[in-house]
Amino acid sequence: MDTPTARFRDPRSTVYDFLDLVLVHCPGCAGAARVVRVPGDEGPGGRRPFAARRLVCGGCGASRKSDGTRLTFPRGAAGPVTDPYFGRPLWLRAETRHGTLWAYNLDHLDLIRRFVAASLRERAPWYDTGQKMTLVARLPVWVKRAGNRGEVLRALDRMRAGVPVERAGAPVQAGGA
Repeated sequence: MDTPTARFRDPRSTVYDFLDLVLVHCPGCAGAARVVRVPGDEGPGGRRPFAARRLVCGGCGASRKSDGTRLTFPRGAAGPVTDPYFGRPLWLRAETRHGTLWAYNLDHLDLIRRFVAASLRERAPWYDTGQKMTLVARLPVWVKRAGNRGEVLRALDRMRAGVPVERAGAPVQAGGA
């Protein structure tokens, strides 16, 4: 088991910060596909989460387009874990005995891993203006418990190991916001 790192400071990321690239199961071949923002489209009013998206698969060549006006996020542990644009199952997900752990892309996965591995987890001060309910603040309680650290880190490592490698030999990289 990994030794916990000393400190994690919440970067105040939200789920919207990880939507520029989402790894999903392809509707054609069930391999890994990407949901990416259409270049040049910033969405209505310059809002990036509502920009047009394209689902592309490097394995079978499947391609779909979404106008980005309708997003559907997972609600708790009751429903399936899907991407908000096409409703496709996420590639980065793992079942644990406590529940489902998931991430949109490698940057999202890395943020969760750094949070879980840290023995000291700092949030922004209460008097500081800005985002309070960040992504790490919204993680389920079972992910935050130190007693579950080993199991959650193993699940995160399994998810990271399951990321496909592109033809050029470079791993799939997240295009963070």
